[in-house]
Amino acid sequence: MAEKKEKKKKLTVPEEELMYSGHLACQGCGATIAMRYALKALGPKTSFAIPACCWSVIDGPFPYTSLGIPIFHTAFETAAVMASGLKAGFDIMGKTDVTSVAWGGDGGTTDIGIQALSGAAERNDDILYICYDNEAYMNTGVQRSSQTPWGAWTTTTPARHFKKLPKKNMVDIMAAHGIPYIATSAMAFPEDIVKKVSKAKDIKGCKYVQILASCPPGWKMVPEKSIEVIRLAVNTRIWPMLEIEEGVYNITRKPRKEIPVADYLKLQGRFRHLTEDQVNEIQEIVNFNWQRLRWLEESTQEMKEKYGRATLSVPAG
Repeated sequence: MAEKKEKKKKLTVPEEELMYSGHLACQGCGATIAMRYALKALGPKTSFAIPACCWSVIDGPFPYTSLGIPIFHTAFETAAVMASGLKAGFDIMGKTDVTSVAWGGDGGTTDIGIQALSGAAERNDDILYICYDNEAYMNTGVQRSSQTPWGAWTTTTPARHFKKLPKKNMVDIMAAHGIPYIATSAMAFPEDIVKKVSKAKDIKGCKYVQILASCPPGWKMVPEKSIEVIRLAVNTRIWPMLEIEEGVYNITRKPRKEIPVADYLKLQGRFRHLTEDQVNEIQEIVNFNWQRLRWLEESTQEMKEKYGRATLSVPAG
């Protein structure tokens, strides 16, 4: 009897590891998982500009590092312009194959660092900005950021006075700049991270990728639920996975089954104070945002077919 041939498993992510053991992250940290898979997509010819954030600590104390790439630790507000400067320097040196990345948390990206990011986007500098979004200033004690969702507890928005404003729509803000590529991903979907970061790496001009990353201490949950909660964020549609290429919206994951947002919220202590009516209000917001996104997907694709473009993009600087 002929021996059965073993089926070779097809690898969906690169094998090379550029993040090593010995980092200083908390148990279940989503930002470390996001970093690991982003680096697999980027490869060793990459430099990082990292502002003040969890990752400026996670990496380890000088002269040690848990990453196999050069890192420039920079001020809170300067990650994007530092990445632009590094890219200009590499080009002058003839090292045009180096990818210059700014890697920051949501506070250092969408609040303190938005002026530098907006400038890089307006100039269409040839950099990649990756925001790992854990929805608060986690490194300094779980303070509210503009990416903290409606209804969430933080140390500056306690339960009785929880945040009563929605997340800043950073995706649409970046889309308004007319840059060539924008994407969202989530750390529980490694293949999606690798695919989108790889695509961004190969596009000339300013690119923006925002990755949802859980934070067990800040989200008040057990570390072993870190992956599950992010999968629920995507499958309840509270965190849509999408791409915007030359102004055209494309939802890259459309859950077949409608899962209530309550399933996502109940795993996290930061939402424990919410009433049933407030949870229903969040569900209504999610439903509205999803329908709006579907409309944007359809209308921008129609514009592309009719006019050959959906945005007034500019050449890479």
